[in-house]
Amino acid sequence: MTQKIDGTGPVARPPEAASRPLPAARAGAERSAPVAAAESIRLTGEAEGLQALERELGTGPAGIDLARVNALRAALADGSYQIDAQAVATRMLDLERQLGG
Repeated sequence: MTQKIDGTGPVARPPEAASRPLPAARAGAERSAPVAAAESIRLTGEAEGLQALERELGTGPAGIDLARVNALRAALADGSYQIDAQAVATRMLDLERQLGG
């Protein structure tokens, strides 16, 4: 059996659906009632790995050379930091080649 879907005409609900009450939680419905947490959640290995990475990164500056960061901040503040446009362009082209562009 095929039906044409053209977006016109009334929407008919099956008879068994008409006798069932509609769910209480609908878009825009009041959400002040507490929700019971009866179900448990199990994370995938990838999600657990991401949580572990987030914990590691949140503990402090891993692999960041704070002395170098502070030196660059000072150079930017006093105007002595020079940007090598040729080096930036070369690295951008190298990255593009590595990405297969």
